[in-house]
Amino acid sequence: MKFMNERQKDILYLLLSEPDDYLLVQDFADKVRCSEKTIRNDLKVIEDYITEHSDAELIRKPGLGVYLNIEEHEKMFFLQQLYSEHHQITDETDEKRVLQIAYHLLMNDKPVTAKEIAEKHYLNKAAIKKDLTQIEEWLKQYQLTLVSKQRLGLMITGSEKNKRKALARIADLIDNREFASQFIKKKFLSHEIEFVKNELQSLQKRHSLYFTDETFENLLLHTLLMIRRMKMKQPISISEKEMTLVREKKEFQWTTAYLKRLEQVFSVLFPEEEIVYLTLHILGGKVRYPLWQGEENPLLVEVLNHLIDRVSKLKMLDFSDDQMLRNGLTIHLNTTLNRLHYDLSVSNPMLQDIKKMYPYLFNIVIDVLADINQSFALTIPEEEAAYLTLHFQAAIERLNQNSETQKKVIIVCHMGIGMSQLLRTKIERKFPQMLVIDCIAKADLAEYLGKHKDVESVISTVSLEKLKIPHIVVSPLLEAGEEKKLKEFITHLDEAPEKKQKKFTMINNTTPFLVFLQEEPQHRYKLIEKLALALYEKGYVEKDYAAHAVQREKMSATTIGSGIAIPHANAKFIKQSAIAIATLKEPLDWGTEKVSLVFMLAVKHEDQQMTRQLFHELSFISEQPAFIQKLTKETDVIKFLSYLEY
Repeated sequence: MKFMNERQKDILYLLLSEPDDYLLVQDFADKVRCSEKTIRNDLKVIEDYITEHSDAELIRKPGLGVYLNIEEHEKMFFLQQLYSEHHQITDETDEKRVLQIAYHLLMNDKPVTAKEIAEKHYLNKAAIKKDLTQIEEWLKQYQLTLVSKQRLGLMITGSEKNKRKALARIADLIDNREFASQFIKKKFLSHEIEFVKNELQSLQKRHSLYFTDETFENLLLHTLLMIRRMKMKQPISISEKEMTLVREKKEFQWTTAYLKRLEQVFSVLFPEEEIVYLTLHILGGKVRYPLWQGEENPLLVEVLNHLIDRVSKLKMLDFSDDQMLRNGLTIHLNTTLNRLHYDLSVSNPMLQDIKKMYPYLFNIVIDVLADINQSFALTIPEEEAAYLTLHFQAAIERLNQNSETQKKVIIVCHMGIGMSQLLRTKIERKFPQMLVIDCIAKADLAEYLGKHKDVESVISTVSLEKLKIPHIVVSPLLEAGEEKKLKEFITHLDEAPEKKQKKFTMINNTTPFLVFLQEEPQHRYKLIEKLALALYEKGYVEKDYAAHAVQREKMSATTIGSGIAIPHANAKFIKQSAIAIATLKEPLDWGTEKVSLVFMLAVKHEDQQMTRQLFHELSFISEQPAFIQKLTKETDVIKFLSYLEY
């Protein structure tokens, strides 16, 4: 807004903030500290500007004042322009604003008014209210409450431990995890971050620790946040039981020495509670290799064997001799059990992607974990189930791979192990004829290619120079538009099998009596109970099937993307395989997504071929938005079923 000075921008902001009321010229003069004559001159400049850029109208009425008649979308345009000018940025996305507001509230130990937040972001209070509602819901999982105190403002109440959990996982609020990490780092000086990073690397080297990139980044952020919270006089509180337990561990001595080296640089003294707090995160940190002979959880062997044995039986594949799988699961499960033991939260940015990519395998793992949780009094969450799914999917790929027909490729990813694994699974799913033999860093590429002459092509998330073999650059998330680009690159690949779907077989496993169209939206548990009751009344399942299906749903929402859900329960409650189906008049909240199409699967274990075919068909349907809409709009049951016959 180069045609207005700062005072004129402030006046325009006042007009935008109070669009439904007349404001006196004297009010403007008092707020921006100038004469009424100056305000009248400024209003002429402002009027010229808004006339040039919108259909808004500045109305003046003697005795009443000034009124801005403006449409909502035009008002948002001007507010964004003002904010961009003020912060010297071209754009602030909604998700980044939500992140900033959440951080501000979590770090502030005094109330902040909604008006102050709105003014900071050049928005009205109505726009900020939506952000606050999103933050309030997100805080609940950390037992934190957003409290509004009359005449004081907003503040977050709860324990310091839970506030730090929320701060450490604030990236879950938005899709851009890299931005969230950089956002927190910008609160510190660059040389402070480098010092902590170097000391953390020295800690790893001294004690032969091999943290994943994700864990290293989390420990760096935990340390920085710990320093900031201590300086704000917001200390952590740890139970005496935990204190006694952790003091005896060697990791406590390592952490003590690490933090001692930070004290002088940051002018802080770390009390024992803070040392124990960070030690817990080191004990629960994920590692890349089993070379660190850390503490082995006493339940590890039993849980590991139970998991491999049960998934093998349900998938009808023998995983018992896959040493790579066993090693990977050993590392991961030991960390998982330690995290549960020390009450540390886990984040999995790939959760929804994994559930959508591998719904069949994910649901098998979830069902097995339900048994494990009951047998060993554990609460392994769905975030861990998704990670475990990747381990088993990799094992399946090893069992099925045919090196003669697959093209050997490596992935160069500049981000952490989680992101490179996600890219790998996406490529393996979309392009089954590609054999991804490794995921490496750019710095290791030359040496790797020197040792592995059989690599035929490279897929990279960063540009590569002077590379002699074919290569292509894609984003780490392999967005939809890039799939076409990759397909063209892999010219030898046939069309993926799921795209060749011609005929559905699920029609053979349902009847008109099990189909409910245009259901009124209600809680998903009520709908699950209704479908389960229909299966029970027709003799397909036992009476307890409904209760166990709801219990299964509470562990992990059964959405597979594209508005589809597939609730089900343990196969031991099924007498005969069948499918109950429902469509919703309006999309229904189903966990983190909205659902319009529900397939309740009741499939016996021995019907493995049917199960695989069902998930194959469901995967195909989920990728056909026009077909989903056709199904959800249908009101006639016979016609609906006919669509599943072609």
